[in-house]
Amino acid sequence: MEKLRKLIEQHSRWQPLEEYIQRIEAYVHSDFSISIENSKSLLESIAKEICSNRGQTFEAEDSPAKLLKLAFGAIGIQATTISPQIAVALSTIGQFVGELRNEVGAISHGRTMEELQAKKELLDEITRKFLIASTEIISCFLIQFYEWKFPLTEVVSTEDNLVYADCEDFNDYLDETYGEFAIGALSYSASEVLFHVDHQAYMSEYKEFIRDQG
Repeated sequence: MEKLRKLIEQHSRWQPLEEYIQRIEAYVHSDFSISIENSKSLLESIAKEICSNRGQTFEAEDSPAKLLKLAFGAIGIQATTISPQIAVALSTIGQFVGELRNEVGAISHGRTMEELQAKKELLDEITRKFLIASTEIISCFLIQFYEWKFPLTEVVSTEDNLVYADCEDFNDYLDETYGEFAIGALSYSASEVLFHVDHQAYMSEYKEFIRDQG
């Protein structure tokens, strides 16, 4: 899932999703039930984050398909040039992932030895790859579309033509030193907060950081 991994590296608010990616990749061959469980959780987390940020209400017990439909609606997919049928199709895949999780999950309701063996043979290698690829496509689509319509940061500042994305080493330093700031269900990196809340302080600290590096 390298495409998704590179995408969340570009947008720090999505970086916690790396935990799901690692689990999906780690168990895709040894225990696909864990991979599909985390695929479901990955889609749900993205949808819930979008809904929370856009003020779209949802219920804790909502299915992946419903959460995805709510997320597509929250980003205004119907008002764009992209056909709403795409959102329906991707939501349907999300529903299938949720259903499949119940079908192959080793811990859901307990399984007999025969059932546990049968679930291992339920999906062939090609189908597994398709499911993981589908999860990645849905995730990337939602994140990319959301970041395009509702970017967290401005690309260029009004002073010194300082570009946030160009200060990667400095941003990493701030984030490693001060971590993230949580506001309800939302979280923002220290570098993003400083860049937008007190841009003058950000610039001063950046210049000092550059001097120290030199």
